[in-house]
Amino acid sequence: MGDKNGFGKLISRQAINKRMLEIILILLILIMSVTTYGFFTLGNLFNILRNMSFQGCIAFGMTLVIISGEIDLSIGSTVALAGVITALTSGSLAKAGILPMETAVVAGILLSIIVCALFGAFNGWLLTRFKMPSFIITLAMMNVLYGIAAIISRGFPVVTLPKWYNVIGAGRIGGIIPIPALILILVFLVNFVILNYTRFGRSVYAVGGNADAARLSGINVAKVKMFVMINVQICAAIAGVMVSSQVMSGSSTFGKGWEMTAISSVIIGGASLNGGIGRVSRTFVGLIFLGVIINGMTLLNVNEYAQYVVRGLLILTAVLINTVQTQRKG
Repeated sequence: MGDKNGFGKLISRQAINKRMLEIILILLILIMSVTTYGFFTLGNLFNILRNMSFQGCIAFGMTLVIISGEIDLSIGSTVALAGVITALTSGSLAKAGILPMETAVVAGILLSIIVCALFGAFNGWLLTRFKMPSFIITLAMMNVLYGIAAIISRGFPVVTLPKWYNVIGAGRIGGIIPIPALILILVFLVNFVILNYTRFGRSVYAVGGNADAARLSGINVAKVKMFVMINVQICAAIAGVMVSSQVMSGSSTFGKGWEMTAISSVIIGGASLNGGIGRVSRTFVGLIFLGVIINGMTLLNVNEYAQYVVRGLLILTAVLINTVQTQRKG
């Protein structure tokens, strides 16, 4: 009987540790609901989801990158580049009489996604061909992409966009459900299915866990890393389209610091920077957790600079917990 009770306690403790983030999130929501006026309303909860939609799309792509054992610091600049390309293409095609403004923006959206995917392929090529660290590659590309966005936009916002375009980033279905939130869920589902229900998803975990062992087992490591680098750039391009739609312009200033929010969500969700560990669903929980914290601090009029301190401590705590758990398992 004693053994059974001990086993039951062990299982219970493991279950609590596994769902600790969800438990803390629920407690946090309850505390915010009691202490913060207007927090627990349908409108505010949808606002949290809408506000995190832009960085959230990137976070889901970043989850696959981090699980594979890599990192991408350039995606904030990708957001800016995607918005600028969309706006410039829309204006250029309309001005040349090739397409009316109302449909030219669609070509701009497609072109921005294709260009960003090509930059992702370039990052992946440098990573796999020359074995360069992804940290260095993407740190350099962060500046390159920002520079390109600033050059082609001449440092000014590009506002050649049709009125309907605003629906993508600021529209609501039934006046309640934000369209960016629906796009976020769609991006989540695509990455969730890839990671959890495909052979490729299992390969991502294998490569992140031990690239040499994965290679010996027949997995094309270069192909896996190339895909995740392209995928995160596409996710960032989608975010760039959404934010440019919300403010109805393309600007080289968009997306600054977004890579840290995306990485924060992934790490808070329990992914390991060493690779091989992480889930898209847990990243979603981490994203909501971060969104609730930011929204609550805003409603409580917490100093903006103090918010950076809190977010930084959250990341540090998440990494510390992750490291301790990994060492115990080891």
